[in-house]
Parts: sequence; C-alpha cells; structure tokens
Amino acid sequence: MESGYVTTPFGRRPMSLGMLASQQLAETIEPGMKRSKWKLFRAICEARPALGVTDRALTVLDALLTFYPDDEISEEKGLIVFPSNAQLSLRARGMTPATLRRHLAVLVEAGLILRKDSPNGKRYARRDRAGAIGEAFGFSVAPLLARAVEIESLAAQAVADRELLRVTRERLTVCRRDISKLIEAALEEGVSGNWEGISAMFRALLARIPRVATVEDLAPLLDEMGLLRAEIVNMLERRIKAKKIDANESQIEHHKQNSNPDSLYELEPSFETKQGEKAAADNDPNAGPSDERRLKQQKPSGGMSNRAGGAADPGAGPGLKSFPLGLVLQACPSILDYGPGGSIGNWRDLMSAAVVVRSMLGVSPSAYEEACSGMGPENAATVIACILERGGHINSPGGYLRDLTRRTERDEFAIGPMLMALVRANGPTARHAS
Repeated sequence: MESGYVTTPFGRRPMSLGMLASQQLAETIEPGMKRSKWKLFRAICEARPALGVTDRALTVLDALLTFYPDDEISEEKGLIVFPSNAQLSLRARGMTPATLRRHLAVLVEAGLILRKDSPNGKRYARRDRAGAIGEAFGFSVAPLLARAVEIESLAAQAVADRELLRVTRERLTVCRRDISKLIEAALEEGVSGNWEGISAMFRALLARIPRVATVEDLAPLLDEMGLLRAEIVNMLERRIKAKKIDANESQIEHHKQNSNPDSLYELEPSFETKQGEKAAADNDPNAGPSDERRLKQQKPSGGMSNRAGGAADPGAGPGLKSFPLGLVLQACPSILDYGPGGSIGNWRDLMSAAVVVRSMLGVSPSAYEEACSGMGPENAATVIACILERGGHINSPGGYLRDLTRRTERDEFAIGPMLMALVRANGPTARHAS
C-alpha cells in the first residue's frame, strides 16, 4: 500500500508514532462522509473520559471549530483551520498563549486534530485568482471526521453507563430505605429474630459505599442489600402468617364450642391407645365404626420420610426461604467436591452431596432429619454446606445443626446473613458450579 504525505511539526516539537498514526487515520475518510461539527463536538464532550481530554482542551477545540466556515465538516470544503494565536485566544475565553499551546498539544496527542505546519511555522492559506483556498497551513480536523463513528459509539456508551449508574443509585437508595424501615417496624412490633446482628450487617454494607462510586462498586452492594431485604421480608411474612394461623384457630375453636349449645358433649374425649388395644379391635368382629374412627384418630399425622440421609418431605416443617442454587455454591464451593461426579447442577445433587457430608461431619441421621423437617430439605442441605465451609470453626457440627433447627422453629435464625458472610469471605476466587 502506498503511504500518504507525512508532515512533521515545526521547530523543536518532536515527531511521534502517535502523530504518524493519526495522519494515517486521517487518510481513511470515506468518500462523501459528512458530519455536523456541533453534533460531533457534543459527542466528544460525552465521550471525554474515554478520549482522554480535559474540559479546558475541549474549550480550545470549541474555539477551533468556530473558525471552520460551514456547519458540516467534509473533505470537499477543506479540513484545515488557520487562526492566529491572538484570535484563537479570544474565542477560547481569553486563554493565555502558554495555556493555549498546552491544550492544543493535548488535542493532538488525543488524536482529535493534526498540525500541518508551514515552512516558517505560521498559519495561513494560499488562494488562487478566484479566491478559492489552494493550500492551507494550520490545524486539520480530519481526525474528527475519520473517527466520527468511533466517537459517536463512545458517546452512546457513556450515556448508557451514566443512565445505568443513575438507575443503580436509585435502586440502592430505595433498598437502603426499605431495610431501615423494615428493621424499625420489626423492632416496634416485637418480631423475634437477631435484629442486632442484621442491623450490624446493614451498617457494614453502608460503610462499604464509596463517596465517588461506579456501577462496578455499587452492583455487588445492591445484590447483597437485596438479599438482606428479602431475608427481612421473609421473617416478617412468617410472623404475619403465624398471626393469621393463631387468629383462625381461635375462631375455629370458638365456633366449635358454640355451634351446638344444647349438646351434652362438646368434643369427643381424647385417650391414649393401650398396648394391644388396636390388635384387639382389629380382631373383634363386633367393633363398630366409632371404635375404628377413634383408632384412626390415634395414628400420628405427618411423619418423617425414611429416605437416605433422613431427608424429610419438602412440605414438612415451617421452612425458610430457599436462596438461588448459584448463590449457595458461590458461598460454599467446598460442597462441589461431594456432588455426583464432582459437580452440582441442581438441588437434587446438592441434597445428595449433603447426605455424604453429613456422615463425614459426624452429624447423626436424626439431627439431619429434624433439620429437614424444621427448615425444609433444600435449606437443610444449604446449612450442611455452610457448616462444611466453616468446618475449622465449628467443634460439634451435629450440636450446631440441632441448635440452628431449634432457632429456626423460634424464628431466630436466617440463612441469608450466613451465606453473604461466606460470599464475602470467599471473594472472587470462589469456584462456581459447572
């Protein structure tokens, strides 16, 4: 490929590879390409951080563009402007000559303008007899036209990033307000739970918000605050459901006691089955329907499943809110080694791995069965994974699991804070599910 004309700077200013690259780029302008100089200038202002120019340098560029005779930049109308330093200083809000030279150098280094110096370093144009400019020496705005698509793309990305930052800030503000008011409501209503620990975690999250924040800074904080808010809402919803159940039971009991005021017996008396009574009733051909009904009433309802590892029926027990499997594996990557084939792809795999880990940690089947009944099988497996991750800090995994089960029944235990603490402890090096 034949190289184009190369111009070097006048005087002591050195030539650089960056200048040569900018000159070569200026020769790649597509034929017929045009851009509004002021729209392009606004795009440069939007993309200023990505282009590496200062606001004062943009003031100089604004002044240079005022010397371009048309509103649209195009090759047909020429790409050289040749103002004197005095005129350029006036249009640059009275900028001193030394400051002007410094910011012109910034624009050249950023690849937004080119110098086309005359033999004596002066800026001027030669005109033909008809008054048309034949050759001009000064500053070329050809790089602006050659990089127009790139500049517009950078500007659009800057606008999108700014909008994303605004939306993220708004969501974080709403989440902070929600958590603060929900904790306050829980304390005023006397809802049981470790609210002191949750408040401490909330304050720690607030302390991590930088004064000058980017989306990369705020996004993980928003995720953690969202999890904390979801856990608080879950605890309050359980309290609401418990109140509704108590109110319904009270109404049902009141209805039963007053439904038949003339009845001699309000309720059938309960009794305990004596040894051999059921067998006797089964063998007695004269046993009536009432006897059979009372024997059925003595049979315990619910019951634990006798599956491997003592996992209870998913519907048994009050249960906690299950968190996403990906979050559990991010917080507890050690459990991955115990999944089928050394990986965990779904909740069934996690529960299978929990059975293996339960036995390895010395947790008794009965303790794990109680946890499955009280928390739900998914959350019980999650707790086992957390215990494995913190194995060096827990002396008795079985006793610890039983304690968490009892606290769950009293609405004093939340899995969310435990998971988020482990996510922070593992950091970005944590393994993920395959």
